[in-house]
Amino acid sequence: MGKYIIRRLIMMIPVLLGVTFIVFFIMSLTPGDPAAIILGDQASAEALEMKRIELGLDKPLLVRYATYMGNLFQGDLGLSYRNQISVASQVWDKFPNTAILAISGILVALIIGIPIGILSAKKQYTVMDNTSMVFSLVGVSMPNFWLGLLLSLLFALKLGWLPSQGMGKGFIGLLRSLVLPALTLGTGAAATVVRMTRSSMLEVIRQDYISTARAKGITEKQITRKHMLKNALIPIVTAVGLQFGLLLGGAMLTETIFSWPGLGRLMVDSITSKDIPMVLGSVIFMAVMFSFVNLLVDILYAFLDPRIKSQYSKKVVKRRRGVVV
Repeated sequence: MGKYIIRRLIMMIPVLLGVTFIVFFIMSLTPGDPAAIILGDQASAEALEMKRIELGLDKPLLVRYATYMGNLFQGDLGLSYRNQISVASQVWDKFPNTAILAISGILVALIIGIPIGILSAKKQYTVMDNTSMVFSLVGVSMPNFWLGLLLSLLFALKLGWLPSQGMGKGFIGLLRSLVLPALTLGTGAAATVVRMTRSSMLEVIRQDYISTARAKGITEKQITRKHMLKNALIPIVTAVGLQFGLLLGGAMLTETIFSWPGLGRLMVDSITSKDIPMVLGSVIFMAVMFSFVNLLVDILYAFLDPRIKSQYSKKVVKRRRGVVV
């Protein structure tokens, strides 16, 4: 298992190289002058030219990219063009807020998605099943920004129950300010979890050991919890892991709508001001976190299903013996 983890970490390197090059190339082609962003519109032409030379903007694109990657491998993400503050410190400062929002969103998805998916599978082709499938279709199709605006109009402007902007202070204030953005993020993820839970549960329900468990007199509640759900967890965990990674990286619009002080909103502000180091640092950090989430999901497979760990161990033993697998 340790070698597998190391191999997965090594595989992340070309992915990060590709992501950084694409973002660096796109940001370099966007209109705007970073030197003018730093010095202001009132700066003289001579000062702007000196600043461009200082930032290396007078060099070819590939040379600038190679310089940036060289600094990156030394742990230097550079300085922000807007405020000349370390990119790494600003990313670490904003990421906990994004993590709180993403965790809240995935909890909403789990609370809504798994029970509905189980009921839908156990009551296949009934009104309950058809209703849940309609909910899934609507949830997957509905844009987050549109749902966020609707929730803000209803619960913040019309009813006045919840705040629609910012991150509240204190535990109660944080919970109240989390409700609307968490629902916005969690609804789309819940629709995916419902569909995956239903599909996985339907495969398990048809197995012979479920009929055997019923014949032994085990209660339906225990069968659902210990036999159906437990054996259906692998696809569900896969879907949840992917959704969580997407929530970490896809919260930009939600954070912008609700003025949530997270990494997504920081990325949007940096893109509009062409703050290339900040955009690159944020994208790299998100890509690394998404890869680590996928790695944790793979590791979790071995704990959920011991057969996976056993198969991996057998392959390792065969490789050590010189057997091709």
